[in-house]
Amino acid sequence: MTLPMGRAMREVFGETVAELAGRDPRIVMLDGDLGTSTRGQIFEQAHPERYFQMGIAEQNMLGAAAGMASVGLIPFISTFVAFAVVRPLDQIRVLIAQPHLNVKITAGYSGLFTGRAGKTHIVVDDMSIMRAMPNMVTVAPADDTETAQVLRWAAGHDGPVYVRLVRDPTQHLFDADHVFLPSTGVVVRDGSDVTLISTGAQTPRVVDAADLLAARGIRAQVLHLATIKPIDVDAIVRAAERTGLVITVEEHTVIGGLGGAVAETLGEHRPTRLHRLGLQDVFAESASNDDLLDIYGLSAARVADQVTEVLRSAPGPRASAGTQA
Repeated sequence: MTLPMGRAMREVFGETVAELAGRDPRIVMLDGDLGTSTRGQIFEQAHPERYFQMGIAEQNMLGAAAGMASVGLIPFISTFVAFAVVRPLDQIRVLIAQPHLNVKITAGYSGLFTGRAGKTHIVVDDMSIMRAMPNMVTVAPADDTETAQVLRWAAGHDGPVYVRLVRDPTQHLFDADHVFLPSTGVVVRDGSDVTLISTGAQTPRVVDAADLLAARGIRAQVLHLATIKPIDVDAIVRAAERTGLVITVEEHTVIGGLGGAVAETLGEHRPTRLHRLGLQDVFAESASNDDLLDIYGLSAARVADQVTEVLRSAPGPRASAGTQA
C-alpha cells in the first residue's frame, strides 16, 4: 500500500514559523529573494516588520543572521539549500557555528526535487557538509507532521540548527500524535530479515518499499532517523542486532551523509554487513521527480528490487529470504 500524499514542507515552514513568531517576538526571518518559492512570504504577510529581504546576497544574509542572533534574536533563513549551505559556507562556519550562535538554517528545495531549476540548484551533499561541522545540529524531517514539530523544537533549541526541507508535497508518514524527539530514531516498520535505515522525505518511500518486500516474503525493519547529528547510536545498534544486515537509503550522496554516519556508528559499536543506497558519487541531473527517483534507484520499486538482490547475494540463511516470491 502506497502512503498518501501530505502537504508540502515549504507551506508548513511558512505557516509554522509565522505561528511561532506570533508567540515569540525574538523570531525573525531573513529571505534571499525567494520568499514566494520557499513560502517565506507567509511569514512576511504575518510579521512584515520582522521579515528582512536580503536580496541575492547569501553570504551577507548569513552574516546578518549571526549579528541578529548575537543580540538575542532568533533568525530563520528562507532560501534554497544551494544558497543556504554551499554559497555562504564560510560565513556559516566562522560566524555561526564556531561561536555557537542561535541561527536556524531552514533550507528549502533540498535533494532531487527542485522543480527542474537545473542541476546547479540540486545539492546532494548538504547533510555531509553540515553534519561534519562542529556545533551544527542536522535534521531532515520525513513529512509535513514532523516538519512542524522539528521547526517548533528548533525555535526552542539554543544553538545553530540545519533543517533540510523539500519543495514538493511529500508522502504523509506520521499521524498528529507523533512526537519528534531530537537524536531519537523511530522504528516505523518491524521486521527480522533486513534493516532499512532512512531519513527525510525518503523514509516514506522506504516504507512503501518495505510493503513491496513483504509481498515477496521479506520482512524489512524500517528505522527513520530524522536527526543525522547527533545520531541515535543505540537505535542503530539495536536495529543491526535485530537483523544482522543494514541497508541505508537516502536522497543524497552515500558519501558522508546518512550512509556514512551509519557506517561510522556500526564500525565503532557493532560491525555489521552494510549496503548504502543513494547517489553514488555523482552530480544529479535535472528531470521530473519520478524520473530522478528511477534514475538514482530511490523509488519504492527500485529500492525493493535492490534490497531483494542484496538478500539473494547474502551468505547464510538470508539468501533464502523471499524465495517464494
